[in-house]
Amino acid sequence: MQDIEKIYEEYFETVNKYLFCLTKNYDIAEELTQETFYRAVKKIGTYKGDCKISVWLCQIAKNLWYDQCRKNKKIVNKEYELLDMKGKDSVEEQIISNDEKITLYKKMQKLDEKTREVIYLRITGELSFKEIGDILNKSETWARVTFYRGKQKMKEGD
Repeated sequence: MQDIEKIYEEYFETVNKYLFCLTKNYDIAEELTQETFYRAVKKIGTYKGDCKISVWLCQIAKNLWYDQCRKNKKIVNKEYELLDMKGKDSVEEQIISNDEKITLYKKMQKLDEKTREVIYLRITGELSFKEIGDILNKSETWARVTFYRGKQKMKEGD
């Protein structure tokens, strides 16, 4: 049981940041993080050790997020963003800020899935390239190059 606690303490933040990148919602990320570790404890016998434990945990987390999206048939974070505009300075700034976000997300949707995921993790999750590489079971250099190329493709779309 002590090993499970150690894993939880060591990887909680990584899994939580990853889920926040996907959900853009602290409450949902927290809830899914708890569920991730619950499932990991139940399925610890299936972990073969052929990848890092953080990668295995993030894969569980990603599957949980996809399950939730399928159940809701919508991405919850977009609605939450629209409701959470109270802290902004003015209506004009809110509209400009949302327009910029929408433009950015539209450009990101034109990228392939892996590139889009790297950009989400880097920008919204504030993860290092090393952490991104670990999560996606790739190298730090791969994460850097993918991020750079994704930015270049988005600039070309201007």
